[in-house]
Amino acid sequence: MIRVILCDDHAVVRRGIRDTISEAVDIRVVGEAGSYPELREQLRKNECDVLVLDLNMPGRGGLEVLQALREEGSPVKTLVVSMYPEDQYAIRCLRAGARGYLNKAGEPAELIAAIRTVFQGRKYVTPEVAEMLVDSLNAPEDQALHASLSERELQTLQKIASGKKLSDIADELMLSPKTVSVYRARVLEKLHLANNAELTVYAIRNNLV
Repeated sequence: MIRVILCDDHAVVRRGIRDTISEAVDIRVVGEAGSYPELREQLRKNECDVLVLDLNMPGRGGLEVLQALREEGSPVKTLVVSMYPEDQYAIRCLRAGARGYLNKAGEPAELIAAIRTVFQGRKYVTPEVAEMLVDSLNAPEDQALHASLSERELQTLQKIASGKKLSDIADELMLSPKTVSVYRARVLEKLHLANNAELTVYAIRNNLV
């Protein structure tokens, strides 16, 4: 039996994933979490083989969770299931320690196949991600500027480009407005941009929003 913990801050999404997994006789959801502290508690209480992890969570985000689990030497195998397009986050997640990456828009059968693949100790990637991995190996020096952004910096970029105010971004990410302002400043510096207008144009040109 493959024991799974779901970590997503939206209860409706967790229910949808749980209902999908219930169709597989060899997979069982043993716990759910909506944040990193809740995930830590679930991992403490339950034996887990595969963690199904969302990226966009309040407080500590998915990439930070992956990093924490890797630093702790956790044996849990992580499958990232996210709303973000693969070309934005898949390679980042795999480099951070994820065993697989799947878009939430994928077919239910694909999720079950991904969980089984990750459980077996293999990497699960779509053909599109596999092609991106090959391209990144062949031409690492051609990476876009935003490849150097941290998870929070990239999220800040995307949310500003979507028209959200810093105060709203702070509420969504459970951060202080001052912290979000620091992330914004870092983004502008790393991308060699001057203001939010240029930031928005950059995000659109690079299909980040």
